[in-house]
Amino acid sequence: MTSTFPDGFLWGVATAGHQGEGGNDRSDMWTLEHTTPSLFVEPSGPACRHYDLWEDDLDLVADLGLNAFRFSVEWARIEPERGVVDAAALDHYEQVVDGCLARGLAPVVTFNHFASPHWFAASGSWLAPDAPALFADQCDRVMARFGDRIATAVTLNEPNLEQVLQAGGKLPPIAEQIKKEMLAAAARNAGVERYFASNVIPAEQQEAFQGAFTQAHRAAVAAIKARRADLPTGVSIAILDEVALPGGEERRDAKRAAVYDHWLTVAREDDFVGVQNYESAFHGPDGEVVPDGPRNGMGTLVEPASLARSVRYAHEVSGVPVLVTEHGMQTEDDAQRAAFVPQALDLLAAEAAAGTPVLGYLHWTLLDNFEWIFGYGPKLGLVEVDRTTFARTPKPSAYAYARAVAGYRPAVVG
Repeated sequence: MTSTFPDGFLWGVATAGHQGEGGNDRSDMWTLEHTTPSLFVEPSGPACRHYDLWEDDLDLVADLGLNAFRFSVEWARIEPERGVVDAAALDHYEQVVDGCLARGLAPVVTFNHFASPHWFAASGSWLAPDAPALFADQCDRVMARFGDRIATAVTLNEPNLEQVLQAGGKLPPIAEQIKKEMLAAAARNAGVERYFASNVIPAEQQEAFQGAFTQAHRAAVAAIKARRADLPTGVSIAILDEVALPGGEERRDAKRAAVYDHWLTVAREDDFVGVQNYESAFHGPDGEVVPDGPRNGMGTLVEPASLARSVRYAHEVSGVPVLVTEHGMQTEDDAQRAAFVPQALDLLAAEAAAGTPVLGYLHWTLLDNFEWIFGYGPKLGLVEVDRTTFARTPKPSAYAYARAVAGYRPAVVG
């Protein structure tokens, strides 16, 4: 096939520390998983043991013919207590960076993928006045150690996720009550007045967190750029493909304004915007509807065009290039994923050919991992993980993705 993707296009997979590494027991996520009541259906525990098995996992990525690996550095491991830096954790992540480079994989580093230190959450989390400075310090220590060798920096992962979930009615009403009870219990257990976490935010705090995340993002960019001005840096956001059916234009535009446009405007000052897309939402005059057709594990329409249309909108509003930092499908039927991904990539290629600047595609995710409050039920990985032995078994979709990438790579690297 003919590719219009630019030289240096990133073809890879995306992962996150807390979801795959296991044993992240100094984090706010671990705390909330073990709080009663908990919105989490089960604790993360050993996850996929990626912290120990990372070399095997990088080999899997390289064997698929990919050239990029997105992972997060876990702040709770690096600074388990306020002001106490664990040099061994920095050593570990430096080894991962060097392991990527040794295998021809560009390291794409996320500086915060939801999980933060327990002490940070108990000190006001992102709403604390000193939160931007604390996060900037974390970014600086990471950059000082191995920032000279990474390819791309993502400051925050999906700071708009809670708005997306609330606007789309993705959680049952009881979830909001359990969330509040869980956070209150965590605060009592920690002996503090309040306890928050990045992806467990009460509805009435959404606006405050948006402002706080914005300050933290800008502080992080400044810290990263102070160490390396040339490093492409941006924020990644959750974004559905919002489709207006006849009469649904006003509802579509209101949804976009409520959950995406703030961050797409913020991204105008960055090098790129990260797009994380999994589904389309169809707006009629009376609300959202789900057209007839095959459904994914989220219950929404299987729509390969969703990614390309989301990328187009993100670029139109932000004016900066787009990096697809996550895209995939929740499904128990891997054949569905194996068919879906190449179709979505063909449409993304057409969007790039039409002039939308796209820097890379990072599939979510490498391994079937811990999917936050939903536990290990949802399956989004290209590789199955045995929950007892932790053996890795690539699925047919892994090879379907590899074949699709191979069809584009000659134009990419030529």
